[in-house]
Amino acid sequence: MKAIVLRELGGPEKLKLEEVADPRAEKGEVVVRLKAAALNHRDVFILQNLYPKIKLPAILGSDGAGVVESVGEGVDQSLVGREVVINPSLEWGDDERFQGPKYRILGMPEDGTFAEKIRISADNVLIKPAHLSFEEAAALPLAGLTAYRAVATRARVAAGETVLVTGVGGGVATFAVQIAKALGATVFVTSGSDEKIEKAKSAGAQGGANYKNPDWGKQIASMSDGGPDVVIDGAGGDALETSVKIIKPAGRIVFYGATSGLAKNLDLYRMFFKQATMMGTTMGSSREFASLIDLYHDKKIHPAVDQVFPLAEAAAAHRRMEEGAQFGKIVLGI
Repeated sequence: MKAIVLRELGGPEKLKLEEVADPRAEKGEVVVRLKAAALNHRDVFILQNLYPKIKLPAILGSDGAGVVESVGEGVDQSLVGREVVINPSLEWGDDERFQGPKYRILGMPEDGTFAEKIRISADNVLIKPAHLSFEEAAALPLAGLTAYRAVATRARVAAGETVLVTGVGGGVATFAVQIAKALGATVFVTSGSDEKIEKAKSAGAQGGANYKNPDWGKQIASMSDGGPDVVIDGAGGDALETSVKIIKPAGRIVFYGATSGLAKNLDLYRMFFKQATMMGTTMGSSREFASLIDLYHDKKIHPAVDQVFPLAEAAAAHRRMEEGAQFGKIVLGI
C-alpha cells in the first residue's frame, strides 16, 4: 500500500509518499481501507519536534474514515464492508475523569491514517453516520472529541446558556461552536479574522469579536448580556485573562491548549469572588467518542471541511495548516 512516511524531522517536505507493507488484522483487530484522513496541529508539532517521545519512522495521522476490509480473530465478520470512522483515543482507561497511564493518540508511535490502509482495534471503529461523506467523517475524530469533552463533559453546557468559543477557525473551536449550538446554547466567538467570524455565524454562532481589537472582551460582554456562562479556550495567554474578566458569576472556563502561552496576569481575585471554575481538558474516552458520533448523527450536523488534498500532496496540506488560513479541517482524500 501507499503511505506518507516521516523518516526525519523538519518541514512538510519531509513527508514522503512510499510503498509499504499492507497491514494484517491480528486478534481483536480490523483493517480499514481508508477513504479520507484529516490533519491536526499534533501532526505539525511532531514534524517540528515539539511533541514528546517521537519515534521514527512514523506514519502520522489521527483522523480517518473508510471501509472495513478484513477482521482478525474474535471480531464479528459482519463488520467487513461497513463504512466506519476511527476513534484515535487509544486505551483511555477505566476512569472517565482522566486518561490512564497507557493512554496515547493514534498516529505515532502506532502507524496512523496517512495511508491507504490501517490496522486498529475493532473497539476503535464506529459505524459512520450515513449523512456524512468520508471527508466529513474523517474531519471529526480528534478535534471533535476534544471539543465534545470540553463542551459536554467538562463544562456541562446546558440549553439556554451562553458560550464563548475563542480562536474560531481551527478544528476544535469550530466543533465546539457546533456542539454547543446543538446542546441548545447561544454561542459567541473570537477570531483574528473577520472572515472567520462570519463563517462561524454560518456554523451556528450568534456573533463574534476580533481579538485584535483591545476591547474585544467588552464587545463580547455587551453581545452576551453581561458575559458568557462558559468559555471554551485553546489559546491561554491574554485571552484567558480577558475571559476571567467577562465570565458571569459561577461561570466555567475550560481550556484545552495554550497556543498563546501562559496567562501571566490571571486575576485570581476575580476568580474566587465570582465563584468561577477553571478546568483543563484533553481529548476523550471511547464513551465520549460514541456520544459525539451519536450527536452528529441525531442532529445531522456536518463538520466544516476547509480543503481536500490528495494523499500524495500531504506536504501541501501541512503547509496550509502552518499558514493558519483554514476554517475547519484540512482533509486528505485517499
